[in-house]
Amino acid sequence: MRSHRFYTPWLLMLPALVWLALFSVWPAINTVTLSFTNVHQLTGGHFIGFKNYWLLWHDPHMRDAILNTVIFMVICVPMLTFLPLLLALLVQRNIPGIGFFRTAFYFPVIASAVTVALIWKWLLDDRGLINSLAQSMGFVHKTIPFLTDRWLLLLSAVALTVWKGLGYYMVLYMSALGSVRRELHEAAAVDGAGTVRRFWSVTVPGVRGTMILVSVLISVNAMRVFGELYILGGRTGGVGGQDVSIVMLVQQAASGSDGRLGYASAISVFLFFLTAVPLLFLTRLNKNTLEES
Repeated sequence: MRSHRFYTPWLLMLPALVWLALFSVWPAINTVTLSFTNVHQLTGGHFIGFKNYWLLWHDPHMRDAILNTVIFMVICVPMLTFLPLLLALLVQRNIPGIGFFRTAFYFPVIASAVTVALIWKWLLDDRGLINSLAQSMGFVHKTIPFLTDRWLLLLSAVALTVWKGLGYYMVLYMSALGSVRRELHEAAAVDGAGTVRRFWSVTVPGVRGTMILVSVLISVNAMRVFGELYILGGRTGGVGGQDVSIVMLVQQAASGSDGRLGYASAISVFLFFLTAVPLLFLTRLNKNTLEES
């Protein structure tokens, strides 16, 4: 058989490498370069050093965005780490009608994020379904400001994020549960362990790697949240502009004919290093897990 020439693999990889260079490597380098300039949307700029990062550090909207990100992570990480696992354990059971629930749990995943957010906005509006039902049943005497109060708007966006992510992470856990041997559950049951005890002693250790992965994915998505807050609170981030995310700040800084591309690039670089933290944490945990095993 005639052997391939040394450059054959590189020829096969060339289209992917060109695509990667044009749409990933070069934009990343250009973003870092622009972050040290004061370039605008329609005008040029010049080198200004770390001034954009100094403005970023003293921007009150950035403080609000970081606080909102922390709240997203504190709530979403534990809920989307354990609730999908419980759902995966439920849908694996052979009980009547479980096929309907499997479809219902996964339906928000395949639905458009914008469509889902618009439905939630209609439900939570002052004249929406939830307020109308609550007032007609006498639970409240005035409308609940889901979309105008800072904290209620933020919690509404968090609830939307949790609801939409349940089905996706449930599927990940269903795959992981297939590697947990049934013999371990049977042995634990023979030793007198109940359902809760077997969950913490057998199931959780068996899907530990997936739980770490899910936690990191949720953390990264919480830092990059955009659609939920943008649809529910508007492009300004709710009343007073306090319900903003870091990605929304990038969009606000770069949009318009006088968009500050340099400042938007500085925020993007900051977001990159911020999202790198959970990824490095995952690498460290995986390394420790391999060493223990």
